[in-house]
Amino acid sequence: MVQKEVVYVVSDSVGETAELVVKAVAMQFNGGHVDIRRNSYVDDFEDIEDVILLAKKDRSIIVYTIVIPTLKEYLDRRAEEEGIVAVDLLSPLMNAFESRLNKQPHHQPGLMRKLDEEYFRRIEAIEFAVKYDDGRDPRGITKADIVLIGVSRTSKTPLSMYLAHKRFKVANVPLVPEVPPPDELYQVPRKNCIGLIISPDKLNEIRKERLKALGLASQANYASFERILEELDHAEKIMKRVGCPIIDVSNKAVEETAGLILDILKKERSI
Repeated sequence: MVQKEVVYVVSDSVGETAELVVKAVAMQFNGGHVDIRRNSYVDDFEDIEDVILLAKKDRSIIVYTIVIPTLKEYLDRRAEEEGIVAVDLLSPLMNAFESRLNKQPHHQPGLMRKLDEEYFRRIEAIEFAVKYDDGRDPRGITKADIVLIGVSRTSKTPLSMYLAHKRFKVANVPLVPEVPPPDELYQVPRKNCIGLIISPDKLNEIRKERLKALGLASQANYASFERILEELDHAEKIMKRVGCPIIDVSNKAVEETAGLILDILKKERSI
């Protein structure tokens, strides 16, 4: 059996980057047959000393991604003292960036991991908004960070998606006179719920355009003033019962309404 070369990967974060680089380089020599021993979240001199002793015993290379200066300097010094090859993957590129941008790096481990976590939280929030859009599953109401309620065409869905990109899990519930709101709506803390209202004239205009886009007659009950007034009256009664803050979206862009929602939530939750 061919003896595998041992490479110690050392990082003050996860160490995935260094491991991938080692594998890529190893493929150029022996088909990738290396024994990679990863040491993650190294945060003190004792951790480094342990790796130094092991690498010396195995006559191994150390490959590292360490951004904390004191740890990097210690590893470099101890590796030189023990005659161990230690390869720093980050410093050459870090120095180039520092020179080009004329800025100091943060020297903070795990920033890529934090970026990944934010990305996955955003994706999770977007999937949540799709799943619990338009009241299709009332179970989402009690799981949501924000619950939006209002009549049809008050921008509930666009707002849900916009806020999801801010990593908020949003459920929205249409308020229709013929359909009682789900019981879960009355279980939501008022600070988590936002009511959306709109002027009858503006709603009439929006609904007529919607009907036209669908190729339907603009005189349909959906866009009639009587129906709109009935829906708005019903919606306001529900909002008062819930006791939630209310925003008039009549002449507001989605971004503006979303900003108001976040302001309200920040204020409500700080009380």
